[in-house]
Amino acid sequence: MDGNAAPKVGAEVWSLPLETLDPSQAGLFQSGAHHEWFRRLRQDAPVHYTPQSAFGPYWSITRFDDIVAVDTNHEAFSSDRDIVIGDNPAGFAPPMFIAMDPPRHDQQRKVVSPAVAPRRLADLEVLIRQRVGAILDELPVGETFNWVDRVSIELTTQMLATLFDFPWEDRRLLPYWSDVTTASETVGVPADMAERERVLGECLAYFTRLWRERAAQPAKFDFISLLAHDPQTAGMVDNPMEFLGNLMLLIVGGNDTTRNSITGGVLALNLFPAEYDKLKADPSLVPAMVPEIIRWQTPLAHMRRTASRDVEFGGKTIRKGERVVMWYVSGNRDETVIAEPELFQIDRDRPRHHLSFGFGIHRCMGNRVAELQLKIVWEEILKRFRHVEVVGQPVRVLSNFVQGYSDLPVRLHA
Repeated sequence: MDGNAAPKVGAEVWSLPLETLDPSQAGLFQSGAHHEWFRRLRQDAPVHYTPQSAFGPYWSITRFDDIVAVDTNHEAFSSDRDIVIGDNPAGFAPPMFIAMDPPRHDQQRKVVSPAVAPRRLADLEVLIRQRVGAILDELPVGETFNWVDRVSIELTTQMLATLFDFPWEDRRLLPYWSDVTTASETVGVPADMAERERVLGECLAYFTRLWRERAAQPAKFDFISLLAHDPQTAGMVDNPMEFLGNLMLLIVGGNDTTRNSITGGVLALNLFPAEYDKLKADPSLVPAMVPEIIRWQTPLAHMRRTASRDVEFGGKTIRKGERVVMWYVSGNRDETVIAEPELFQIDRDRPRHHLSFGFGIHRCMGNRVAELQLKIVWEEILKRFRHVEVVGQPVRVLSNFVQGYSDLPVRLHA
């Protein structure tokens, strides 16, 4: 059920010459084979250079502490322009604040952060719990259905619609645009990039209309209103590519982490049934389980930086302009930092000690909202169902960036 059968796993991976290893192949992630590749790199070449790949040459950073060191050094390792392994096409590279360095990054992030600030969590918790309850109460007990569509996508879509104050009847456009954004040749997904650009143009037109409406109304706490009313960003609508870039960032950021962790948590508990029994016996473990789900799943496999100068790192010389890929999915399985990292353990001593939200100035802005959604989902599941049983193989998406699912067949037991 764990879908880990794939070519070049185990002994074969360990016998390959190091210089030939290219962990950026999207098929490795879809099959689940990537963990063995990163285990090899962590042991034999934690700072590793791949001279040839579909994206050009790049460095892989695979150990926990090394990833933190790169992530927190934005002066030497720049986020400017590209934060995924491949380069965006020169004619369509929408700027976004996660792909910016200070001071522009700091200015734009500060404007939208009140939408997910800790002081809003109490209000959001009431709303999330109502919506989670309504979604779960509509699920068929004893019948097989796709958990991804009925629960993971629907819940995160409703949350995104709230954060954007997006028209409710059109809310399914949000995960559609998110999937179009992440289905890109820049992360190893064969894609019609012209069609992708066309669809995202429709996204831009829709949000431009919302922007004009919000700018004419009193300021509120949704993302668009905050951007439209702050002097630092009030002119962003007149720079369509920058507006689109930040829309893509906020939509994907609000969708993929939570959506795939909601699915990953169900899968993990089925793969480790003793942990599920432990949870049922003691529901107070939910808050500690939530960050363990996010670590074990690692919804975004990597982030990329570009060396802004020559850097000596890990005994290697990284040259100015070279790609540096922080493999969060590897750091979260680093045996030297996390005890028995392959295991899913819902009562770890330091459950928040993981890389999934990043570190430094780019640490995930909405991490507390993501954790809150997961916490409420499992609290409400435990009230209603004796067991959420996975009854078929998960279908993983093809990407070296998003560690996600398109299908997880489940059956509920009352």
